[in-house]
Amino acid sequence: MNVLVLHTQVPFVRGGAEVLVEGLIEALRERGHTADVVALPLAWNPPDGLLTTALAWSLLDLKRFNDRTVDRVICTKFPTWVVEHERKSLWLIHQHRQAYDLHGTSLSEFSPDPVSRETRERVIDIDTLGISGCWPRFGISQNVCDRLRRYNGVDAAPLYPPVPRYGLRAEAYEPFILSVARLDDAKRIEPAIQAMRFVHNLRLEVVGDGPNRRRLEELARAQGVADRVTFRGRVSDDDLRDLYNSCRSVYYAPIDEDYGFTTIEALTASKPVVTAPDSGGVLEFVSHEESGLVTNLDRDSLAAAFNRFTDESYARCLGSSGPERTSSLTWDVVVDSLLAG
Repeated sequence: MNVLVLHTQVPFVRGGAEVLVEGLIEALRERGHTADVVALPLAWNPPDGLLTTALAWSLLDLKRFNDRTVDRVICTKFPTWVVEHERKSLWLIHQHRQAYDLHGTSLSEFSPDPVSRETRERVIDIDTLGISGCWPRFGISQNVCDRLRRYNGVDAAPLYPPVPRYGLRAEAYEPFILSVARLDDAKRIEPAIQAMRFVHNLRLEVVGDGPNRRRLEELARAQGVADRVTFRGRVSDDDLRDLYNSCRSVYYAPIDEDYGFTTIEALTASKPVVTAPDSGGVLEFVSHEESGLVTNLDRDSLAAAFNRFTDESYARCLGSSGPERTSSLTWDVVVDSLLAG
């Protein structure tokens, strides 16, 4: 088939969504399909930029390019599903969450004024109509599918992305906790730094960059733990693989996460994950005291969870179930599912 994967890109930002799209393109090509990505930039501040982006997508004619028929398009993020095409599959990474579960929080750009409220209502209508026109419909986790059903009344099934990184395995359990996440409010790195003041014989290695980096570095200094908290920024794929393979455990506790490649990579490397009861898709793979620890993020609770991994044998025990939990995630399943129907 000739397949186009439709994606919205936030300029200057790279995260799990970009990794997923790149992996899907590669998987399609490896299985003999001609595949490429079509991406447009997405802006949401001010919120009416969302509607401008939706209009741009609706004007695209993706049925043919230079006498080559496009057999299938795969929609991934808002508002790619507004395009006109007879065969639209959905692999929903997430909707514009600021209009849904994050609405009314500090993480949403929508305000109570009438113009903002009307814009949000139009975003929801665009999603409901556009996504209803896709078939088959999948989300990258049960959590994403549940949100779609709850807010839009549209059903989808979970279709989990495979592990994006090769060579993950338990080479060592060195005395450090690894955090891999964008440094913003939604990923909640701050509680881990605050907890480190009461953690013994373990370091915290923070991989990632983002708007909160300077504030988090200042927090580490204020808490007196700057000598045990290392901010590595963005690292190479090889360095990140080595960190997964050698850490004692992984901290990953975002707010109501869609899926979370960090979780999947950690478990594949046989490393237990410390997460929170409200971390969403992470909990579809992490069970308390089976493949990690699920704890509240107050300073004392999180410090107590971290301190349990001063015992290397405990980390090895919890981590041992990880590879089995991720072994069924394959690109063959993903590609066959998205191109069916």
